[in-house]
Amino acid sequence: MALSFCGGDNGTIAYNVENGVLNNGCFVDALNLVPHVFLLFITFPILFIGWGSQSSKVQIHHNTWLHFPGHNLRWILTFLLLFVHICEFAEGIVSNKEMETNHLHLFVPAFMGFIAATTSVVYYHNIETSNFPKLLLVLFIYWVLAFITKTIKLWKFAVFSVGPKHLRFCITALLVILYGLLMAVEINVIRVRKYVFFANPQKVKPPEDLQDLGVRFLQPFVNLLSKATYWWMNPLIIGAHKRPIELKKIGKLPIAMRALTNYLRLKDAYEDQRTAEDPDRSPSIWRSMYRAFGRPILLSSTFRYLADLLGFAGPLCISGIVENMNNTNTSQEGVRGDVTVFVFLACT
Repeated sequence: MALSFCGGDNGTIAYNVENGVLNNGCFVDALNLVPHVFLLFITFPILFIGWGSQSSKVQIHHNTWLHFPGHNLRWILTFLLLFVHICEFAEGIVSNKEMETNHLHLFVPAFMGFIAATTSVVYYHNIETSNFPKLLLVLFIYWVLAFITKTIKLWKFAVFSVGPKHLRFCITALLVILYGLLMAVEINVIRVRKYVFFANPQKVKPPEDLQDLGVRFLQPFVNLLSKATYWWMNPLIIGAHKRPIELKKIGKLPIAMRALTNYLRLKDAYEDQRTAEDPDRSPSIWRSMYRAFGRPILLSSTFRYLADLLGFAGPLCISGIVENMNNTNTSQEGVRGDVTVFVFLACT
């Protein structure tokens, strides 16, 4: 089949706009390409020009690392956005196979959206590590354009009676929500940091720990992806693989994670409890620990419970696969033997 962005016989039907440009699905999909192309066109020169000097400075000194407001939420939303774009791309590929001619508009915008979302998080990471928030204005414009174009597409789906029963409508609705939330995160950064549209922008200094070159435990300061994968430890692990590690290579802990700091927090919580309550009554150490470290304890406990629950996912998935294979191949003894081997390999 010949390649064609809109498909159709010689493009005569697919490019018909007699009923209006926005009533042509191909042109609406082409409109959704505009924000992605805009972001790639603007950010690629910035990334490639400033990559070398900025990355070397950050790796050596860490003295410009900073988390903007909504840092973790932005990363989570971006991961969800990447996943939804993968689903949109897969749905477009499957839909294209049902066509008599190739309709590139069904999956090319999804592919470009995935590339743009990946670029956006790389671009954001570099801006954050250089503490130069003015360049975030590009991302704000991108989220606004992407939100508008996806909203137009969702609106046209509703006009042509494409509703929640259709996968394409659900994917587009999710994209509208995610782009809207990312736009809200960007507005919040503008509101807090005041780097544009305000006469007096807020200047925020990086944490004091990053000014100390002896601090090499960077877990509290890196981005969410590096925290989850411990990517920031790669230099230490590679160095330890090449030669025996020395104590000075490990470095110091940040101030907030040192024993003295946490002892003082617990002591203050204990003393506050004594003054606030009956002086004759002995303060509770458990209540003091909750006041001093309640949030980290609750968060770690929640993750621990989720990990224990997810431990059942593997056996349940294997059980469902085996049951499905047994139901579809009950008359074939050879297939049953293959199922037994599969279960053995999956369990090991």
